Amino acid sequence: MATGTPDHTAVRVALWRALHVELDAPPHVLEDVVGLKLVAPEEGWRARPDMEPSRSLRSRASIVARARFVEDLVEESARRGVSQYVLLGAGLDTFAQRRPELASRLQVFEVERADTQAWKRARLLELGFGVPEWLHLVPVDFEKQSWWEELVRAGFDPARLAVIASLGVAMYLTKEANAATLRQMAKLAPGSTFAMSFMLPFELMEPSERPGMEAAARGASAAGTPFLSAFAPAELLALARHEGLQRVAHVSGEKLRQRYFAGRDDGLRPGSEELMVATT
Repeated sequence: MATGTPDHTAVRVALWRALHVELDAPPHVLEDVVGLKLVAPEEGWRARPDMEPSRSLRSRASIVARARFVEDLVEESARRGVSQYVLLGAGLDTFAQRRPELASRLQVFEVERADTQAWKRARLLELGFGVPEWLHLVPVDFEKQSWWEELVRAGFDPARLAVIASLGVAMYLTKEANAATLRQMAKLAPGSTFAMSFMLPFELMEPSERPGMEAAARGASAAGTPFLSAFAPAELLALARHEGLQRVAHVSGEKLRQRYFAGRDDGLRPGSEELMVATT
């Protein structure tokens, strides 16, 4: 049986994905109930305050939008010969289990804290998904180890094209740590792609969303995982260029709304976490 406890943020993301399928009308942006199977929460989990349908509306929309965007990017990249996909801060991501027909054509690397990674590996085995040879679960102590060195040790080839995604991570890192990640990404093989989500500063958020995000920030601090970085889009693009990534683009929440939520009348649309995409 799986031992230990997975990261609480990773669990919440998995449950929001499941709620999207359960509560929101089709077409669904992302079909993911595998994460719910992994977590196997106690009865009554839907009554948690952070799962309340109206309060979680923007959050679950953001979660599925960013994941769908990256998976579309991976699918497009695979068609042009990219064969490596890396998820930084992978949490309980289920791309490999949901889309084996695509994932099995790649070398998929999930980089995550060792305790969450060990728990996930055990759950995948318990549920019969297994861990195929093309799926590499890379445990990293981010405070003591270099995630890049551990990634290469796990079989990642820096000389080959790759898509690397960092979703829901930047806000928990200092701006110096984010700069270091961008600097490392600039060294990827030419033609590789890096996608990262980032949180807008409170003053740039929609007024209706700001109180909820401020409350989320207070909760994150109380849980020992404070929000450390927020970026205005122009600031992040300038930082990426300074660190060596010249071809960078901002994918705004509005662009995500137009791409994945057009025509909906249920209020489902992503919040104040946006995306930056860079090509080496």
